[in-house]
Amino acid sequence: MISRKERERSKRKGKGFKRFFLLLILIVVAGAVIFGFMEYRKGLKEAGDGSYKNDGEQFGEFDGETPKSGEIKILMIGNDARQKDGGHGRSDTMMIGYYNQKTNETKLVSLMRDLYVDIPGHGKQKLNAAFSIGGPELVRQTIKENFGVDINYYAVVDFAGFPKLIDLLAPEGIKVNIPETMSYGIGMTLHPGEQTLNGKETLAYVRFRHDAQSDFGRVKRQQEVLEKVKEQALRAQTIVKLPKLLGLTDPYVDTNISNGTLFSIGKGMLLHNSKGVETMSLPVAGSYSDLRTDVGLVLNADIQQNSQALQQFLSGSK
Repeated sequence: MISRKERERSKRKGKGFKRFFLLLILIVVAGAVIFGFMEYRKGLKEAGDGSYKNDGEQFGEFDGETPKSGEIKILMIGNDARQKDGGHGRSDTMMIGYYNQKTNETKLVSLMRDLYVDIPGHGKQKLNAAFSIGGPELVRQTIKENFGVDINYYAVVDFAGFPKLIDLLAPEGIKVNIPETMSYGIGMTLHPGEQTLNGKETLAYVRFRHDAQSDFGRVKRQQEVLEKVKEQALRAQTIVKLPKLLGLTDPYVDTNISNGTLFSIGKGMLLHNSKGVETMSLPVAGSYSDLRTDVGLVLNADIQQNSQALQQFLSGSK
């Protein structure tokens, strides 16, 4: 039979072990916080003086709807923020990123910048003019008015930070198959064949548009690279790089997405990394024609057909 003293001694040992275990957890958490902070600061230092270092100061309010049923839609705009006149400039790349927190589906819609649309309060113009006139909010209004889809959040990315992101996520480069020589307008020459591109070369690859497919070819390359970047970002070894990655990209991204929402999306993707990214482009094939207008050559699309196609794609219906 166990004596009273032995029972008390056993209780003290149990309490001592619990205190030691809690202390160990606190030390690990504190170490992780310190490491994360130092890596974040290191990323900020390497990033330099990015154009969007102060979120919320470049653009006005964004009146997107609150996400419903776990479906998150993000307006992603690629922009060369170095504008001589101090304005926003016309957006070079426009996409709608879609993530369903219940099904873990990830979708990506590329919007051609030459789409001829009604811009609220400004008449018929190319879609990329909306960003120049009224920033992300006017782009959101334009998409909603023409295609019946509202957006929840926005993220404007300065292309100057893109090479840094690629070099950190994929230090060994991004593998692509280049169909023909690319050189005009990208400041370098990319040769045909299977190539492994660093950050600057990858940026040139996704911005090149002077081939037979023009913007449509460029959009395909952008979707290809984003899928590969997603694969790199969700690898286990990348998690350790996350604090530095956040610091490195922060000055080059202006967004209204909260850290909590970002964490929720990232957690869902990490835990359910089996699904790829579904992609589509607007206008859809067979729904448009070239048209010369007072704003230049545009893609004169059947808005109703494209509106229906976009809504069906996002909803998953046929």
